[in-house]
Amino acid sequence: MSCGNLSTWVQTCSMFNQAGRSRSMSTPSFQILHPLKSLPISFIPPKRRRRPISSSFSSVSVSAVLTKEDTLREEEESESEPRPTFNFKTYMLQKANSVNQALDAAVSLKDPRKIHEAMRYSLLAGGKRVRPMLCIAACELVGGTESIAMPAACSVEMIHTMSLIHDDLPCMDNDDLRRGKPTNHKIFGEDVAVLAGDALLAFAFEHIAVSTEGVPPARILRAIGELARSIGAEGLVAGQVVDICSEGLSDVGLEHLEFIHLHKTAALLEGAVVLGAIMGGGSNEEVEKLRNFARYIGLLFQVVDDILDVTKSSEELGKTAGKDLVADKVTYPKLMGIEKSRGFAEKLNKDAQDQLSGFDAKKAAPLIALANYIAHRQN
Repeated sequence: MSCGNLSTWVQTCSMFNQAGRSRSMSTPSFQILHPLKSLPISFIPPKRRRRPISSSFSSVSVSAVLTKEDTLREEEESESEPRPTFNFKTYMLQKANSVNQALDAAVSLKDPRKIHEAMRYSLLAGGKRVRPMLCIAACELVGGTESIAMPAACSVEMIHTMSLIHDDLPCMDNDDLRRGKPTNHKIFGEDVAVLAGDALLAFAFEHIAVSTEGVPPARILRAIGELARSIGAEGLVAGQVVDICSEGLSDVGLEHLEFIHLHKTAALLEGAVVLGAIMGGGSNEEVEKLRNFARYIGLLFQVVDDILDVTKSSEELGKTAGKDLVADKVTYPKLMGIEKSRGFAEKLNKDAQDQLSGFDAKKAAPLIALANYIAHRQN
């Protein structure tokens, strides 16, 4: 398909529609329907910012996410109510450490040494490990364990790392910095960087197939199918190619932008959550609720990313700031402005957390905290 036919194709594939105009011209109303599964997001830019904490879980204290003022207010409102506490900072450190150890063990340094060095260089370069944490948290929410989810969590991170290596190549975003370090091709050359990404992609599927224990084969096959769909020509790759073909276009609107990011960014985040729910033995209803949750936070992740790209420095981000502006890419701040983009992010966060109603509040606390972390992250 040529890039010249891109607008028609995206319009056909996308489920975005603008709703009727609001009576007030200062607060236009947008109705966004997710192309991956007709999931409506109604958005009216708020006149003032609201706390993005779902009322369904107001009894859960997420100490690392709430501000001191918010925490005190909630304590005053429900002094007499006993409530579970959840330390998100401790949770993140513990899970990140577990994931890093598992990744280190999965991709060991062996012959051919060069390719394994390149794979490990990017895979173990740090990062927030949000996707593996989402996978583990979803698994635990539906009754599974960290050990059951870990191979799937690592596989998702391998694929995410592959996408970063390839995204940084001169033929793509041509970036020199990733996670505060020189990008893979700057250290190993373009040829080895491409192959390192290919190797991580292939090994991700091998790892989830042979290393998952205590899970029925049917669940593993279902998870592999989900993962493949999330990154293929109807998932991550679809978003990436439309993004490439959109550079420099003057008529790119919200409909087009939604398609790019629901595929390029949200699809793999959805895969992480759904894989965890499947591995943990969640019911079809639970899997679909968590799928919807993941789509909201996937789009949220990209809205926040667009905001940070124009409000933070390269040193703060650990990657090149302002590169979307240089590449003349369409972004949420470019189309909506900074403040309306922030309001949209808050709405997405609230809608994501609403999907968790009906789950055990204590078990859902990690996913609530991760949604808040994505919404309020600074890099």
